[in-house]
Amino acid sequence: MKERSTELVQGFRHSVPYINAHRGKTFVIMLGGEAIEHENFSNIVNDIGLLHSLGIRLVVVYGARPQIDANLAQHNYEPIYHKHTRVTDAHTLELVKQAAGLLQLDITARLSMSLNNTPLQGAHINVVSGNFIIAQPLGVDDGIDYCHSGRIRRIDEEAIHRQLDSNAIVLIGPVAVSVTGESFNLTSEEVATQLAIKLKAEKMIGFCSSQGVTDAEGNILSELFPNDAQKRLEELEESGDYHSGTVRFLRGAVKGCRSGVRRSHLISYQEDGALVQELFSRDGIGTQIVMESAEQVRRATINDIGGILELIRPLEQQGILVRRSREQLEMEIDKFTIIERDNLTIACAALYPFLEEKIGEMACVAVHPDYRSSSRGEMLLQRVENQARQMGLKKLFVLTTRSIHWFQERGFTRRRSTCCRCRNRRCTTTSAAPKFCWRICNPSGRGRLPRPFIVYSVACSRSANPLRRWVGVRMARSNTASVAYSESC
Repeated sequence: MKERSTELVQGFRHSVPYINAHRGKTFVIMLGGEAIEHENFSNIVNDIGLLHSLGIRLVVVYGARPQIDANLAQHNYEPIYHKHTRVTDAHTLELVKQAAGLLQLDITARLSMSLNNTPLQGAHINVVSGNFIIAQPLGVDDGIDYCHSGRIRRIDEEAIHRQLDSNAIVLIGPVAVSVTGESFNLTSEEVATQLAIKLKAEKMIGFCSSQGVTDAEGNILSELFPNDAQKRLEELEESGDYHSGTVRFLRGAVKGCRSGVRRSHLISYQEDGALVQELFSRDGIGTQIVMESAEQVRRATINDIGGILELIRPLEQQGILVRRSREQLEMEIDKFTIIERDNLTIACAALYPFLEEKIGEMACVAVHPDYRSSSRGEMLLQRVENQARQMGLKKLFVLTTRSIHWFQERGFTRRRSTCCRCRNRRCTTTSAAPKFCWRICNPSGRGRLPRPFIVYSVACSRSANPLRRWVGVRMARSNTASVAYSESC
């Protein structure tokens, strides 16, 4: 019998929401010359063909900087730059057109391949290039004539849409024509950015040598807002980096994002399958520039019950959380805060306030296993504290079986609880003996260790107030004594 693996099945199932979301959308893909000459480029072409087969409308913009520099070096011609922009004289323009033309033919040929036993078998992709962009000269700046270096004057987006509607891939290079019949050398980042804006593209995708945008320590930044991306761009330029794939992409992504392009993605051209992983998995593999985060922290609604149940069931089965029925969640859904990522609930927490005593219980804290090494717990704690503060609550309490150190590291103080058999409005507690912790809700918004206090634990009464029922009828009212009930975390 053949060995069977469920990895392909699970991966395919998880990608279905993204396949449905991307179908019919327009993506602009920016291929730098470095990506084209890399050995992994054939795999990138195959993945572009895969996107096309899934019904995604593709505009591919290619650059030719290293190829142009190589042509100049072969002709012993020194490249000229002014303010980090290439000055394209007549001789340089001929070499630019030569490099761009060869790349256009090469990319078209690769996308047209449909041999058996290849990823593009039977694809029959139409690749269209043309005078979709009209250029104009950059002109003279500080006495320097940029000659045939230009900028975009206008884009014939209607003509491009017609080609996309006919199921073709539109391929556009760095050379554009003008109304005077001249040719001008454009930057690939400007071409890709303006195309994404004019075509109202859903995404702009770029490639670089690393996994994405990194910070000063080399850590990958998975998500950036335009202001943060602009700051990182300025840092890279101050270090002397003006032409890397990361810098060129950031220039375009910041402008595109502020002009309506929802997400811009930067991935590695060295990583096989990076394009597919970035677009069809929840966390991606590179960096995305967004106006609105893929993650949202918000109050739960009745539509979130299914996601919360799926998140907390494994913890309930392990005895870490108190078991909650769907009916109970429906009644208490207004108490819950969730973190949602691409329509998946990845974390939740609940706040049960006791307004008379000005204290609150933080309960049912759960984080998806894939995100427990990140800061989602802190995000939930901060949001719950803010909610408690807005309600006028003074203290926040939890009862935890396995996370005592996590709460202590975040300003909670451990206290002993002796009444674990109480039955209140949420019925039962966990099977393990829980630890009782509390933390003050500072009006300034910063948690601090509170004053010493005493917890009174006496026989449970049948008081109507569940908080009083837990501690009995005796409660301290001074600044140095307070009590609280908390079910679980």
